[in-house]
Amino acid sequence: MDEQIYDLIGIGIGPYNLGLAALADQADDIEAVFFERTPEFIWHPGMLIEKMDLQVPFLADLATFADPKSPYTFMNYLYEHDRMFPFFFHRHFEVPRQEYNDYMQWVANQLGSLYFGHTVLDIMDKKDAEHPHYEVIVEEKATGERKYVKSKHVVLGTGNEPLVLDGMEDLPNEDVLHTSRYLFEKQNLLKAKHVTVVGSGQSAVEVFLDLLEEQERQDMKLTLLTRSGGLFSLDKAKFAQEAFTPSYVDYFHNLSFEQREQTLETLKPLRNGIDPQTLTQLYTKLYHRTAGQRDSRVLIQPMTEVQGIKAVEDGYELSCKQWQEDVDYTYHSEKVVLALGYKPHIPSWFMNRFKDAIEWEGENVFKVTRDYQLVFNDNRNHHFFTLTNLVHSHGAGATNLGLSVHRNVHIINTIAGRTVYKNQQDNTFQQFSMKDFEG
Repeated sequence: MDEQIYDLIGIGIGPYNLGLAALADQADDIEAVFFERTPEFIWHPGMLIEKMDLQVPFLADLATFADPKSPYTFMNYLYEHDRMFPFFFHRHFEVPRQEYNDYMQWVANQLGSLYFGHTVLDIMDKKDAEHPHYEVIVEEKATGERKYVKSKHVVLGTGNEPLVLDGMEDLPNEDVLHTSRYLFEKQNLLKAKHVTVVGSGQSAVEVFLDLLEEQERQDMKLTLLTRSGGLFSLDKAKFAQEAFTPSYVDYFHNLSFEQREQTLETLKPLRNGIDPQTLTQLYTKLYHRTAGQRDSRVLIQPMTEVQGIKAVEDGYELSCKQWQEDVDYTYHSEKVVLALGYKPHIPSWFMNRFKDAIEWEGENVFKVTRDYQLVFNDNRNHHFFTLTNLVHSHGAGATNLGLSVHRNVHIINTIAGRTVYKNQQDNTFQQFSMKDFEG
């Protein structure tokens, strides 16, 4: 490993880089390795709540949009696990999140290019070498051994990290936690007399709904505080969903940075809404619970921004603001679950090495080409791709599982210098740019 120069090194093994590894595995002229600090593949383990489905159809797997004949499709997973007929009779386009995680683990276990339990410490840019490349310094966590791995190209796939409130750092994880740790702390939460969930998206409602199921067996008050004007549905209209197509990404990427920032505001119903089926479950649950009597143990309060949190003698005090009425108030809860979403995780070594070498479009927002390369100040043929921090450059679909395969097709074809996988064309009924307009 110390001597070979690979075609590609992937940093991080989440769904995006796992899909890239699956496609690279089937490309004869690409040699790739991927490193991940965790000991095994598991996708959002703290939120693998039973009976919750993906928000995208099963075709948004790791390979189908690039190669339906790949051995790493979800359909082949069903076939290999004797689940074709159960899935056929289940008649759901969306699949359980737990099953999707099991599918990805099944793929990961077949790929010899994945190295779990390896932390990337640094990357050296060998741009003046006879054959310019990157040298990645990796430490194996079990042994402490350091490895120096060379590659023509690098893909950053370090994912996201939880968003939390200021001042939370010193509060106990078992009392005040992000939804990413929900299942790890669930039994502890169920011992509380009052649990408050803060957030207005899919994760917030999933946790709230799961706790409502448990409330029937527990003496517990439940509160949901949401900053949004209400619990709004994800826009699943078919024409709206065309924002998650390569054609729309082409259009979005060609806009100016300011136009892209403005456009993201209009796309919020596609990104931040709650699955209609989840909302139906919640409403139905509350309707049945309140037949003949009002349940005072449940409170849902929209238009409330939680601005801070502090420990008090018997729990935690939330500093809240009902922003429409401009009313500040405090709210007490024994436990708090924050569903505030995530922000891109950019490793410190990246900023130390490359901050001044690349172009930026805004604060912590680097410039990215259409085929997902960082834009360096010099011309180079050894590319640094990113699958992280792309919303500003590639739109609402930057975190969409279906478009992740499209991203990987771009990267594979660029590295190979040829069309390894076909890029889907003419994939919308709408046209977005006046360049395509025929009057």
